[in-house]
Amino acid sequence: MSIQSEYGKWAEKLAHDYLCKQGLHFVTQNYRCQMGEIDLIMLEQNILVFIEVRYRKNKRYGGSLESISLRKQQHILDTATRYIQAHQWAQQHSCRFDVVLIEGFMNKPELRWISNAFDA
Repeated sequence: MSIQSEYGKWAEKLAHDYLCKQGLHFVTQNYRCQMGEIDLIMLEQNILVFIEVRYRKNKRYGGSLESISLRKQQHILDTATRYIQAHQWAQQHSCRFDVVLIEGFMNKPELRWISNAFDA
């Protein structure tokens, strides 16, 4: 397993744990289809939340927020649409797209949760 994927798993677990403490309920992780991947899918009350997790150790190549391009947003939207089409229960919920940004070293990360980061 590559170091990059180890960081990704760590960042997703950190985001998962943080969001659960904020009252969200876990649905699934790393949902993949031909359109792309969604890191976390959770429920907040009656809202289905699709979450992109971004980790950057430093801002040398841009921060974590800057790494979510319009193209990446479109892939997330397309993947979420596919998830909703494939899971009938999900069609009963409104949805939202959040981002969890993690920056810094693993021993002292800074986490920022942006609710409703972009629209469908």
